[in-house]
Amino acid sequence: MVALIVGIIFILFAVYTVLPFPWALGWWEPVLEFLMGGVPILALFIGLIAVFIGIADIKDKIEAKKEEAEEAAEAIKQS
Repeated sequence: MVALIVGIIFILFAVYTVLPFPWALGWWEPVLEFLMGGVPILALFIGLIAVFIGIADIKDKIEAKKEEAEEAAEAIKQS
């Protein structure tokens, strides 16, 4: 319950800071500049993580094929 209240307060504060009204803080331009600088860096990190996950997935598939081949060879030896 506390987390929900805190979350709502933070959302309201975020909206209040970027509203274009005289009574609001009017931080839209600095927020936009931050996003313009931060989004490419975030995209870079997400891309790197995706590449590492893809490489790990390929290694897992190769390992699974080796294990299947070993199991098939053992089955042939036993029969």
